[in-house]
Parts: sequence; structure tokens; C-alpha cells
Amino acid sequence: MFLDDTIAAIATAPGEAGIGIVRISGEKSIEIIDKIFESKRGKKLSQYKPRRITYGYIIDPETNEKIDEVLVSYMKAPDTYTREDIVEINCHGGMIPVKRILELVLRSGARAADPGEFTKRAFLNGRIDLAQAEAIMDLIGAKTEKGFDVALNQLEGFLSKEVSKIREKLLEMLAHIEVSIDFAEEDIDEITLDILLESSREVEKDIQKLLDTSHTGKIIREGLSTVIVGKPNVGKSSLLNALIKESRAIVTNVPGTTRDVIEEYLSIKGIPLRLIDTAGIRETDDVVEKIGVERSKELFNLADLIIVVLDASDNLTKEDLEIMSLIGSKRALIIINKTDLPQKFEVDEVRNIVKDKDIIEISILENIGIEQIEDALVEMVYQGEVKAKDSLLVTNVRHKNALERALKGIKDGIKAIEEQLPLDFIEVDIRDVWQALGEITGDTAEEDLLDRIFENFCIGK
Repeated sequence: MFLDDTIAAIATAPGEAGIGIVRISGEKSIEIIDKIFESKRGKKLSQYKPRRITYGYIIDPETNEKIDEVLVSYMKAPDTYTREDIVEINCHGGMIPVKRILELVLRSGARAADPGEFTKRAFLNGRIDLAQAEAIMDLIGAKTEKGFDVALNQLEGFLSKEVSKIREKLLEMLAHIEVSIDFAEEDIDEITLDILLESSREVEKDIQKLLDTSHTGKIIREGLSTVIVGKPNVGKSSLLNALIKESRAIVTNVPGTTRDVIEEYLSIKGIPLRLIDTAGIRETDDVVEKIGVERSKELFNLADLIIVVLDASDNLTKEDLEIMSLIGSKRALIIINKTDLPQKFEVDEVRNIVKDKDIIEISILENIGIEQIEDALVEMVYQGEVKAKDSLLVTNVRHKNALERALKGIKDGIKAIEEQLPLDFIEVDIRDVWQALGEITGDTAEEDLLDRIFENFCIGK
């Protein structure tokens, strides 16, 4: 990628639409548009002031053929998305108009943009940092209002500011170390070690605080993979339908109706859920049902959250006990359904098996307890540590990994200080922390990391 190139791409999704947008960025943007655009008054775009929309036509200069009727805007550097000159051509939506205009722009001196190259230029030109750049794609891909709000906060720099504050503390620590090394004969090591130990513990606390939000943040960003399991005919499909508030799964009183996996995406109080209804787990000779049961067991092991459904009107069976025994340390919610009927077992029997897991008694038929399930899901996601209103959540796995490396580094540094190792050893640990945190904002990111991040962006963004 060369920053002196002028790039162009279609910035709108393919298909029929009211408008399509072709975006151009670089020092030749105005030169290129002047070759192919003529306003209704017969003027070139460069004859108008920037930051206004001009009505006219895209014209092929070789044939003098009108390509489309358009609105064109010109934004002058550095006050633009990329901090370069930008031209945006608003044409009629549809594959043909935008494709023909883009081809004409490329023939006139632009290069086709790589995926995410507009945003990469914004990063390289210093308008945003790397965490803010990634937040742009999170905004586009947000599945819920909460996910959008968190991404917007990151775009505004909430995470970056916190990381920068920690890195400033680390720089002060490194400065103390350098002074002590340079003036070793002054015997100030003891004072330096006291300062470093106090500062290191503050940094450890700050990093841990950010990491504590990563569990909730990942779910807000990616969704919670939730599998509904149970023996046949306990109400799994009915529960799915009740949560999504429509009849998505077939419900009958015939055991084994659900033979394959049914997936639905929904939002419960701001939490995105990938809700999976599985085939009832039981011994069966039916070949098709047996395949469904095996898939249920696979999904059980991969899920973020298990919802086990039991039938209060039936005795606990071998299948029920087997399913509950498989939970182990997994996060799980136990649902006892059909409480409108005479109960055949006590809740304490279940509690003795699942120990500290949440148990909710419901009747899907009577619409009792559904809201309780929703509240329990919310509480399990936030775990009482962070709340939905919190503005700063670590949502990106890359950020989490960098924070984990930084936390390990500062713990190593604290140990080295406590053992009064030479300052050179301590400096290495502190610098490693500073380096790891810099990868979040991009200050210390390598070129290959940047390439991997931006290649996942949309072309035109």
C-alpha cells in the first residue's frame, strides 16, 4: 500500500438501492473528478468550494457519453475521514451505475482500494488509533443496541484513553529506572524500588480492571452461544418459541419431533443470543434421530451457556440425570417446565445434582417464568461485575490477549522488584508491558498485524 496513490472503491453494499456511492481518496481526487464530472451549470468540481454537494453528470471523456446523473461532494484534507482529499459520487443505486462509474474513475488515474484501506489511511495518517479503527467494523457488525453503544464508545476513544493512561505510568517507571541506572553511584536504588513497586501494583490493578470486562464485552460483540438441551418432549422447542416470541420450531406431543438443530438469533435486554434448539437426548434406534442426538451432544460441549429443560410432570429419568451430570463447570441454567401439572419430583432433588446452578420453575403453556429466564440470562452474562450501562468494555479478543500479556508482564515485574533483582531485569518486564499495551492502540503494532486486521474490513471502508 502506498499513501501517495489515489484510491477508489464502491462504498455501498451491492444490489438494488436508492443510491450507490463511489469514494475516492488521495491527492489526485479532485484532478480525477474534474476529468469525468460536469455540473448542471457546465463547471468542473474544482470551481466550487469544498464541503458542498454539486449536482451534475458523470461523463466518459473519451466518448462524451453521459454515464449517470449524480450528486458529488468534495472534502479537502486534512479534515476528512482519511485526512486526504476525498470525493464521493452519489449515483443511482444498482450494480451497473456504480460499476461503470468506478471503472471510469480507475481509468482516470485512481487505483482500486484494498479491503479497509480508507480506514487504514485514517490510522496511518493519525486521525484514529488501531482500537478506534477496529471499533468502526464493530459498529457496522453490531447485533444489538448495546453492542452499537459499546463500539461507539470505543470509536470515541474510551478504551484508547485508558490504555494510554496506563502506558504513561509505565513511561514514568521506565524514566525512574533509567535515572537510577545512569546515576548508580548516588545509591538511589532503594527509593526507586519503592516507587516502582507502588506504581506496578497500580498498573496491575488498572489492567485487571479492564480484563474483568472482557467476558461481558466478548458476548456483547459476538453473541452468547446458548444450547437448549433435554430429553424429548420436555418443552425445548416451546421454550425457543417463547423466547423469540414466534412459532419457529415445530411443537407436538410426539417425542423426537426435533431431529436437527434449529438456530435463531435474538436480543434479550441488549444481549445478543445465538439460541440453538437441539434434538432430544435419548437412546434411539432411529438413524436420523440418532444423528441429531450426536449433534446435540457436540453442541453441548461447544456452547457458552447450557439451558437444561426438565419436565416437572414426569419422574427424573436416566436421560435427565445423564444430561445434568455432563454440565460440570459449564455455565448452565436449569429450567423445570410444566409446573402447571402435578409435579413428580422435588426441586431439591435437582439442586443436589446441579449444586450452585440457577434453577427456574416455569410453565410455558401458562406463560409463567419466561421473564425470569431473561433476567437470569442477563445476570449470568454480567456476573455482577460490570453492568449494561458501563461505557467501557473490552470486546475484542486481540485486545484481551494483549491485556493478558501485559498482566503477566507486570506480575513478573512486581516479583522482580520484590526480589530486588537488578534494575536492568525489571526494565525488561516493564518495557514488555508497555509494548503489549501499545499493540492495542497500534503504537507498537507490526506491519503484518496491521495487514491482518485491515484485510477483514469491507472494501470501501
